[in-house]
Amino acid sequence: MSNTSRSTATRSAPPRLRLSREERLRQLLDVSWKLISDEGTNVLTLGRLAEEAGVTKPVVYDHFGTRNGLFAALYQDFDVRQTAIIDAAIADSKPTLQDKASIIASSYIACVKSQGREIPEVLAALSGSPELATIKRQYQQAFIEKCQRIFAPFSGPQGISVASMWAMLGAADSLSHAAVTGEITEEQARDELFVIIVAMAKRTK
Repeated sequence: MSNTSRSTATRSAPPRLRLSREERLRQLLDVSWKLISDEGTNVLTLGRLAEEAGVTKPVVYDHFGTRNGLFAALYQDFDVRQTAIIDAAIADSKPTLQDKASIIASSYIACVKSQGREIPEVLAALSGSPELATIKRQYQQAFIEKCQRIFAPFSGPQGISVASMWAMLGAADSLSHAAVTGEITEEQARDELFVIIVAMAKRTK
């Protein structure tokens, strides 16, 4: 190729866009979610993620450090989106137990359902590691404390016990998983969780 031809090719090549750190993280998380959806968590390694995202391995390692760090980031990503949806819905809801319970039930089930099979896969991966199980428990405790504050005006002086809240969260996870796998409908999951939440709050009065 002549110097003129090389010069023309260089000028016509599109400029390579450099993503900010936040934009790159978003890209890597999106690619990870898609990989889990298509092939499951077993294929999700930092090397495979780098390949699918079109970046070098050091870029992926810089963001997540380890495979466990990647799963922790995925769970955090889901939790942040779920929290934002629930907080916005609660802020716009009416000040009644039924309305608050409906918001929590519908938002929780809808968030998990919209993520599809990816969330059960990530939860399974989290449970398989003591480090990740601790991270998962921290987010669960934060959700429980949020719900205790939301339902405090509708419960007795002692409030809703932590044991009851863990039972509610376990039901929410089981119902949402059943909705994802198609064993029950999203509406059935939402309605059952609503009944559980209202009964839990009323029992403390």
